[in-house]
Amino acid sequence: MLWTMHLPPALTHLRPAVLIRFLLGILLPLIVIGLIAEDVLEKQRFAFEQPVMLWVHAHATPALTGLSLFLHTFGGPLPMGVVFIAIVLGLWFTRRHSLAVFALLGLGSSVGFAFAMKLLFNRPRPELWTRLVVESGASFPSGHSTVAAALATFAVLLAWHSRWHWPVLILAIGYAFLMGYGRVVLGVHYPTDVLAGWLTGLACVLGAYSVLGGSPRLLELDKKAAGHQ
Repeated sequence: MLWTMHLPPALTHLRPAVLIRFLLGILLPLIVIGLIAEDVLEKQRFAFEQPVMLWVHAHATPALTGLSLFLHTFGGPLPMGVVFIAIVLGLWFTRRHSLAVFALLGLGSSVGFAFAMKLLFNRPRPELWTRLVVESGASFPSGHSTVAAALATFAVLLAWHSRWHWPVLILAIGYAFLMGYGRVVLGVHYPTDVLAGWLTGLACVLGAYSVLGGSPRLLELDKKAAGHQ
C-alpha cells in the first residue's frame, strides 16, 4: 500500500486502456515484425510458407481470385494515394484539424515504413506458379496489406465512440484480411510479408494515435472546431 503511494504520477494515472493499446497494439506487433525481419535479413526460409501458399492456390475459387484482382488494383499506390489525400483534405477543410494531422501522421508513416523496409530487406517475391499480375520491387512487407491495415485501424479509431463502432470494426477487419489473403492468392507475397504488413499498419496508426493524445482529446478538439463553423 505504501509502495503504491510513492509511484510516479505518470504510472499511477496510467489508464488500463492506454497500457493495453501500447502493449498489444504497438509493442507486440513491433516485436513480431522484428523476429520475422531478422530471419528475412538472414535469407532464412520459413518452412510453413510454401505449403500454405500451395494450399491457398489449390483452393482459390474464381470468385476469390476475381476479388483478389480487384483488391490488387484498388489497393495500389495510385488509388490509395487518392484515398489518403482525400481523407486528410476532407478532415482539414471541415475544420477537424487534429484528425487531419492524425491521418497524415498515421497513414503516411505506414507507407513510409513499408517502403523503407522494402528497400532494407529486399526480399524476392515468391515464384511458385505463373502469376496473374505483374509485381516489381521487394516482397517484404506487403504494401497492400500495410495500407489496408492502416486504413482499417484509422477507421475503427474514428468510429469507436460512435454507435457504428461494431459494424465498422467488422468491415475493417474483413477488408484488411481479404486484402492480405488476396496477396497470397495471387502469389505475389509470402504469408509473413502479409503478417508484417498488417502489424506495420496497425502499429503506425496506433503509434500516431498515442503520440497525439488519444481519442477523447482528438475528438473533443474537433467537435469544438466543428461547432465554430
